[in-house]
Amino acid sequence: MDLPSPARLMVEFQNAVTRGHRFLLQSPLGPLLSTTPIGRFLVLHTTRRRSGDPRQTPLSYTRDGDALVVIASDGGSPRNPDWYLNLTDRPDAEVEIGGRRQSVRAETVTGAERDRLWRQAVGSFRGYAGYQERTDREIPVVRLTPIHLA
Repeated sequence: MDLPSPARLMVEFQNAVTRGHRFLLQSPLGPLLSTTPIGRFLVLHTTRRRSGDPRQTPLSYTRDGDALVVIASDGGSPRNPDWYLNLTDRPDAEVEIGGRRQSVRAETVTGAERDRLWRQAVGSFRGYAGYQERTDREIPVVRLTPIHLA
């Protein structure tokens, strides 16, 4: 019997953790768990770019004024996470924080603004620096700006 590679085991572990986070954040305990001593968490609701099906992804975030900032690290994977690719195709999405949903528009931040927000994110969760060391790609920084409907 062939054993899975360490890379495959890491992907399976990350998927299991993601499912657990999503379950907890969308449970009745979600409002209590969205802010913890280790950071703030949201559930990002996107539309899959190929199938059009809904997708929910738990992510840590920081704030930049009214906007939320998320990091497309995928744990330092060599490729961008699916949720990020979905946003590049369809930038309108929703976030759920503490049981409340809000429409947002996603924008990949570049240049000096990216550097500023990246430092802020690393200050919130030092693991991002290690993720960047694991990959050759520049990890995208995404600003989620609330859409205020009239």
